[in-house]
Amino acid sequence: MTSTPDLTTTGSTVLLDGVVKRYVLDEGTELVAADGVSLAVEAGGLVALTGPSGSGKSTLLHLVGGVDGADAGTITVDDRKVTALRGDALAAHRRHVGFVFQRFNLLGALTARDNVLAPVVPFKVPFDKAARAGELLAAVGLAGREGSLPSRMSGGQQQRVAIARALIWSPGLLLADEPTGNLDSRTGADILDLLLALRSERGTTILLATHDPVVAARCDRLVRLQDGRITDDVDLRPGDVDVAALLAGGGS
Repeated sequence: MTSTPDLTTTGSTVLLDGVVKRYVLDEGTELVAADGVSLAVEAGGLVALTGPSGSGKSTLLHLVGGVDGADAGTITVDDRKVTALRGDALAAHRRHVGFVFQRFNLLGALTARDNVLAPVVPFKVPFDKAARAGELLAAVGLAGREGSLPSRMSGGQQQRVAIARALIWSPGLLLADEPTGNLDSRTGADILDLLLALRSERGTTILLATHDPVVAARCDRLVRLQDGRITDDVDLRPGDVDVAALLAGGGS
């Protein structure tokens, strides 16, 4: 991934304080997906959210990104109190956040360039849209593939397009939900390398939901969730944490 100085951003700080999110299921029972979660992430941090299916990883990403609303508590990204935003202000917050998904979520009828451009098409922006898309595709290793349809690209290439799309607004925060989950181990490692380079070169803060101990071990910090609660919050930078044992419930 090559550096593009004009797209460099400053990583966002993220603060969750007593966040609660409940869902009512079809049978009328209540699911508590976030149960008083408090979490502080420094600018430029790379944090793995881990835990079993249904533990609340995706819910936290959706709440931080403003895709869903909390029932209680506060979420602050930089100077924006996300839990208090409504309407246009909430939509503006979402443009400060990049989303990367497990299933890529590309539009099959659009080229790589047009998929990257899709989030900015309705808006007047202070940059050349086509030039920005080309720069981003080059930055994720897809120079020359701007006119390719997703059906003509590998899974790893599609995920690179999705990452470029997530960067079109030069966000300070990237939320990645199982970004390597649909990829083989080698391609997944390449995508993780790309995210690490992104953080290093642009200072972007990354919250990454994963069940994979290999992915989690390459992050700065591991936050383990169980039934909507944080059970472990471990600094991985010393390099002496048994991540596999931690994810299996064996502690640090």
